[in-house]
Amino acid sequence: MEAELVALATAGATALVQQMVGDGWERARTRVAAFFAARSGGDERAVGAELEAARDELVRAERGGDQEAADEARTEARVEWRARMRRSLLADPEAAAELRRILAELTGPEAAVPQNVTTVNNTLTGGSHGIVLQVGTVNRMHTVHETRDTGGTGGGAAPDGPRP
Repeated sequence: MEAELVALATAGATALVQQMVGDGWERARTRVAAFFAARSGGDERAVGAELEAARDELVRAERGGDQEAADEARTEARVEWRARMRRSLLADPEAAAELRRILAELTGPEAAVPQNVTTVNNTLTGGSHGIVLQVGTVNRMHTVHETRDTGGTGGGAAPDGPRP
């Protein structure tokens, strides 16, 4: 059960951070602030101000033009809000249903539509002396598959994966 709540908290934090720099920020801030305030008995405006401060840091980093700083700001925001969501869900597992509803609102109807999946098979021949990477994108999440050719004979195959 805890693993499911951690996964939900991770998805919630990821969607929240995406909304921080997107068009739906006001709605996301309002919904998430209400979620946290209801669990903690805190003030919804205070939670909204914390969310706004996190957004300001993220937007400032994104506008700064330094991709590494922007990536770090996104990671920090995700980690912070994931931890808060996780704690809220562990304290009140019934909150999972509400967070799922919020997540569905934030990610929109496209999240409910089955996505087409393309399988890509790569075969290496001729002897490889290094690391082979296959990179793709899955639902705005980047994946990397790594295959090491330990025998030096080639013929290693990268795992099946989605095409970018």
